[in-house]
Amino acid sequence: MGQMASILFIVVMFAFLYFFMIRPQRKQQQQHQQMLSKIKRGDKVTTIGRLHGVVDEVNETEKTVTLDCDGIYLVFDLNAVAKISPAEDAQAKTVAPESGAAAESADTSEVESASSAADDNADSEAK
Repeated sequence: MGQMASILFIVVMFAFLYFFMIRPQRKQQQQHQQMLSKIKRGDKVTTIGRLHGVVDEVNETEKTVTLDCDGIYLVFDLNAVAKISPAEDAQAKTVAPESGAAAESADTSEVESASSAADDNADSEAK
């Protein structure tokens, strides 16, 4: 009975290690690999050493990425990339319509205020 309890304890311990340590780590590695597969030129990245730069070139055969860090080009292993931010072009496209709508509403309010001021002037002249 004592041997059965110790074998059961070891099995439970391995199951615990698998579900709470090994499985989440594998899941995180898969997410990181998916992120790296989507990297493209123009993306802003942060390396594991906290260096910020813009992707200039991705070499899939050698698994390297060339970063432009304020005019200095550095070559890193793809696994050195910790975080990817989308390119500015994609962000500018989403921001432009919002700012355009805000500009239209500002233009409309200026026209309305100018017309109300003209109406006030016309009323005061009529009196």
